[in-house]
Amino acid sequence: MAVKGWNVVSYHRHMAERDARDVPSGWPTAVGPPGSEDWEASAASWLLDLLPEYRQYTAIARHPVVLAYIARHVLNGAVEGARQGYRTTRSELGELVPPHVIDAALNDCRTEGRRLAAAARALELVERALRSK
Repeated sequence: MAVKGWNVVSYHRHMAERDARDVPSGWPTAVGPPGSEDWEASAASWLLDLLPEYRQYTAIARHPVVLAYIARHVLNGAVEGARQGYRTTRSELGELVPPHVIDAALNDCRTEGRRLAAAARALELVERALRSK
């Protein structure tokens, strides 16, 4: 039964807009909304992009919830490592490189820290959805 004023393009646009509203803020754009077709495959692909070294472990790579669990621990370790590095950069490297190098390194660390923190928040959302499926 056709709906007046709807065609294939408008229907797919409506579904995409609906799906975009069905995910929480911070949800990774590369991952389909929970419950959508192939959303778990898109989650696994995104998780493997976060941890490409885990592609070789098929038992982990085939199970998105296991991959998310491991990724959470790896990413949280990276966030903490980045924070520790940021806190100690001046004291440990201040006598080895010029101040402008320290400043540039700290700026890069802040940028990477924000990226890691956003990825960790997105990962938390994805893992929660995988656990509740």
